[in-house]
Amino acid sequence: MHQQTNDEQGAARHRDDAVHKDGPMHGDEPVYGDDPVHRDDELHQFETSLQVSPPTTNDRPLRASSSADEAVLDEIAQRVLWLSTSIIDRANRGRANPDGVKVGGHQSSSASMTAIMTALWFTTLRSIDRVSVKPHASPVLHAINYLLGDLAEEHLDTLRSLGGLQPYPSRTKDPDTVDFSTGSVGIGATAPVWAALAHRYASDQFPDTPRAGRFYSLLGDAEMDEGAVWEAIIDPEVRQLGEIVWIVDLNRQSLDRVIPDVQIARLQGMFAAAGWQVLTCPWGRRLEAVFASTGGQALKDRLVGMSNPEYQRLLRAHPSEVRDRLLSGLAEADAAALRSLLDEFDADALASLIRDLGGHDLGQLVDTFSRIDDARPTVIFAYTIKGKGLATEGHPGNHAAQLTEAQMRDLATASGMDLDDPWRAFAPDSAAGRLCRETAERLTREEFETHTVAEVPVELGFTPKSVISTQAASGRFLSDLKHVAPAVARRVVTISPDVATSTNLGGWINKTGVWSPAGREDWFSDDRERILKWHEDSSGQHIEMGIAEVNLVSLACELGSTGARWGQPLLPIATIYDPFINRALEPWTFALYAGGRSIMVGTPSGVTLAPEGGAHQSFNTPSVTLEIPRLTSWEPAFAQDLEWTLLEALRELADPDGDSAYFRLTTRPVVQELAAVPADPLLRERRREQVVAGGYRLSPHPASQDEVTLVGVGAIMTEVIDAAARLASLGVRAGIVCLSSPSKIFRSVQERGRVAASTRSAIADELFPAAHPAPLVTVLDGHPHTLAFLAGVRGDATCNLGVSDFGQASSVAQAYELHGIDAVAIANAALDLLGR
Repeated sequence: MHQQTNDEQGAARHRDDAVHKDGPMHGDEPVYGDDPVHRDDELHQFETSLQVSPPTTNDRPLRASSSADEAVLDEIAQRVLWLSTSIIDRANRGRANPDGVKVGGHQSSSASMTAIMTALWFTTLRSIDRVSVKPHASPVLHAINYLLGDLAEEHLDTLRSLGGLQPYPSRTKDPDTVDFSTGSVGIGATAPVWAALAHRYASDQFPDTPRAGRFYSLLGDAEMDEGAVWEAIIDPEVRQLGEIVWIVDLNRQSLDRVIPDVQIARLQGMFAAAGWQVLTCPWGRRLEAVFASTGGQALKDRLVGMSNPEYQRLLRAHPSEVRDRLLSGLAEADAAALRSLLDEFDADALASLIRDLGGHDLGQLVDTFSRIDDARPTVIFAYTIKGKGLATEGHPGNHAAQLTEAQMRDLATASGMDLDDPWRAFAPDSAAGRLCRETAERLTREEFETHTVAEVPVELGFTPKSVISTQAASGRFLSDLKHVAPAVARRVVTISPDVATSTNLGGWINKTGVWSPAGREDWFSDDRERILKWHEDSSGQHIEMGIAEVNLVSLACELGSTGARWGQPLLPIATIYDPFINRALEPWTFALYAGGRSIMVGTPSGVTLAPEGGAHQSFNTPSVTLEIPRLTSWEPAFAQDLEWTLLEALRELADPDGDSAYFRLTTRPVVQELAAVPADPLLRERRREQVVAGGYRLSPHPASQDEVTLVGVGAIMTEVIDAAARLASLGVRAGIVCLSSPSKIFRSVQERGRVAASTRSAIADELFPAAHPAPLVTVLDGHPHTLAFLAGVRGDATCNLGVSDFGQASSVAQAYELHGIDAVAIANAALDLLGR
């Protein structure tokens, strides 16, 4: 592509702006310099809009910050801008790209955060504080960490490459210090809220937990569109968390456009109504001084009354046009008042003045940080310009814009750097070098003691009731755990979104109490008709939340991160109605990716919840949860299976490298003698090992005698066993396999073909021995796709039964018949496979 000189670019843009002051920024015919452009690849400077030519400086003053008297901080901010921009530039122009796939990066989004992060890190942040950085500003974080000695120079060339700097901050995958993984819009922003709540809980339970400071969230204003943000803000416990500070990068741009509405008043009101301290940093001190001068109110009125798009267009205008654009559209009296003020500034000074926003004034930011009230959560709205200090500054299509080589060299000159030697650090004896060293020392984190969870028993030793549901058994399990293994139970914390009693946590709550950072008086404590004791204080082990599943899974995973963050491991168990795990699936999956761990109990589940109707009858959760990395999904059929698998899940959770777990339970009472748990200790232990591995055979005869094999999961085992009896009455010998974890069996199948060293289980081959093939009928109260993979274990003819349509209110028997998962349907499927 032909590269224009700066003068050519500026002249071309100036000519274009002069022709299209009130219309599009570019003409209808693509023109690059003086030559028509017809090749598509020359129109791809921007990801979100096609541009004829890259935006230029237009002789505008381009600096990372707009402070008047913060020389050292300004120097550091400019270096951070240069480094973060170069990290992205080198990833795109500085290394080979054999794939031809765009590497990308967000130079403009990083630039708008540069001053905010420089001010925070180099003046205010403490070693005990934790920060969540907005996804597209990850290069700024890496640039700062490099200046502080927390990131080696060799990593600066590795953005978006294997083993290198991640596209978005990753607590588990980046080589430098990252407190929170971000990248899922709104979820990373709210993570510090739940981390703060988790730290408070851990500190209340274990006073030797290392202290924590503030929990900062740095987020873009477009993230405020996410429902997860507001679900977190209005949670009743959050208003107690004075350690929470959100700093909103208010640059008025999203990915595709300039946000048309001025929303600040509405946002301020919503936070204030939720009990937050609201601080706003709209203007820099130079502009505020002008506002306070004679005639300055006219300029303030003009800027405040301006729409977001008009202000952004003002930023893109050539300095010689700014005065006329400010006066455009005003009544003569208003124009006269403003004109007398504007006449005091030349074109460049005026262009510099109108971009003097509070989010780029380092001194203004530091002053705002000093006014944070630690008695309640705080939000700071910092007005910024997307692309501040870059040639893309304020452009509506700058979201993924990449500076050209010429523009990078201009930025290098402005930053006192060299494009060919981009990583030069400050001289150690310079003022900036000393401040970097002092900041690094201040932010050095103290080592802490890492505690361990007591040994989890293999079983609790209680005999379950003769007829009980797995949901009821889960409530009994927690009470029994506290009796048998109190040291383990001490680290268990349960969480529920207003469904604690309906998911059988009542007994546990009565024993342990409800945790609340504030504590509340139980006015029903003297009511003898009340069975549930709802005593709230700082010693309880149950956390009750509002009906917001996103909050639930986010808090659960942060509770599961306290061991990694502060050396104080917890064992979070969250209960949720199984159908609604879909609502929380994305934040839950992202939290698992970020390193958070928990046990999630989905109950009640399936069309087995027959009277509740289709709105509450789940069908896809067995399949979905099987597919999530670092998660084991369980659906035990019997109470003893549930005890063994829950204990196994707790062992995994206690292991820093272990997996999370999902349990799918039902309210349907099941006759427990159907489990045929062996009485002999050796055989009982063998059964336990099989259950924990993923499944076991229930039929008394060996697999070699199977004419057909019936494979079931969960509460549907009652129908599977009944179907086997019906087939036996017809002279068909049916084997019965009960799967406690389809995901464990799937992993066994996947692992058996791997040559590389790995942890393998032979459970799939034990349940379905290759030497004794037989047709398979699989059945579960969920989508039949979940168990379809079993056909590939040994190539058997297979019929997969399950739920593949929406349900309706009915009895359990009617629901099973409606969806073809009753005993008759199972027996018929087996006969069909056998050709009978």
